[in-house]
Amino acid sequence: MLEDCLIHQCLNIILEPLKQSAQHGVMLSDPIGCSWYCFTALASYIANTPKAMMLAAVGGKTLPVTMAMYKQFRDAFHHEPRTKSTMIAQLAVVCSCADLNNIEAYFHEAQKFRLNDIDKPFWWDYALADPSQFLILESLHHLHKEFFDHDTQWLICAVRDSEIDFRFLVLQPITGYRHFYSGISKLKQVTGCSPPCVIAAVCMLMQFQYLEDLGCISGALTEFYTNKDAILAAGARQGKGNRHIDNFYIPKLELMQSIIPSICNSGVIGQWSADITEHAHITEIKDPARSSNNNNYDTQIC
Repeated sequence: MLEDCLIHQCLNIILEPLKQSAQHGVMLSDPIGCSWYCFTALASYIANTPKAMMLAAVGGKTLPVTMAMYKQFRDAFHHEPRTKSTMIAQLAVVCSCADLNNIEAYFHEAQKFRLNDIDKPFWWDYALADPSQFLILESLHHLHKEFFDHDTQWLICAVRDSEIDFRFLVLQPITGYRHFYSGISKLKQVTGCSPPCVIAAVCMLMQFQYLEDLGCISGALTEFYTNKDAILAAGARQGKGNRHIDNFYIPKLELMQSIIPSICNSGVIGQWSADITEHAHITEIKDPARSSNNNNYDTQIC
C-alpha cells in the first residue's frame, strides 16, 4: 500500500509541469517554426495489467479500463469504460464514508467499488488524462503473453503435447526466425483429440492479433466467442495439476474487447510497446545482477 502511494506521489511531482500545461496551455513550435498554443494530454502509459490496475487505483478481480468484474470477463461485448469522472465520484463516496487515517475502514469502503487504497491518483487533477484512454493495451503483455499463457495451453491439452511438438519439429527452419526443434510443450502427456471448434476458436484469436482492418478484427473476436465453449467442453482449459476449469475468468480475454476502442482513441497498438523497456531491464539489470557475487550489487551494477 505504501509503495503504491509513493508511486502516485512521485508521478504527481514529475507530471506537475504537464498538468499546468494541460490546464493553462503552453506555446510550442512545430518542425517548420510555427508557434501553436498547445494543451498537453496524457496520451499513453505503457504498463502490464497489475501495474495498470495500480495506476488506475482499482483492486483485484476487475480491470483498469472497464467496469467489468471477473464474472463478466467471459462476456462477448465491451463493458462500460472506467472513466475519470466515474472514478472520482466513487473516491468521493469512499472518502465521505471513511476517515483516510483509518486505513482498515477506508480500504473496506474502497472494496465496495473494487478500488485500492489510493485516495488521490496522480491523474485526478490532470485535466486531459483519463485512465480508460491513456492505459494503452500493448502487444507484449496483452496479446503475446495471452497467447502463450492460454491459447497455446488449450491446444496442448486438446491436441496432445506430442502432436504439437511433432508439428513444430517438422517445420522448415527459416533464417531470422526461431525454430523449436524440441517443440513447445513441457513433455507432460495429456490425452485427447482436437475438436474442430477448439481449433476454430484459437485460430480466430490468432487472426485477431494479426489482422489490420477493424471490421475483420471485430469479426474474428466475435467468431471466437461463438466457438469458445468448445474449449471448455473438450476439457482444454486446465489449471495446476491438470485441474479442469469451467469458466473464462481471464482478464486479458476481456481486455481484448477494449483493443478496437483503444485503436480508435490512440492509434495502432504497435507504437505502444514495452519491448524496448523490457529488453533494457534484461541487459541493464538482470544480466549485470547475474554477473555479480550478490554482495554490494548496487555498486557492481552501476
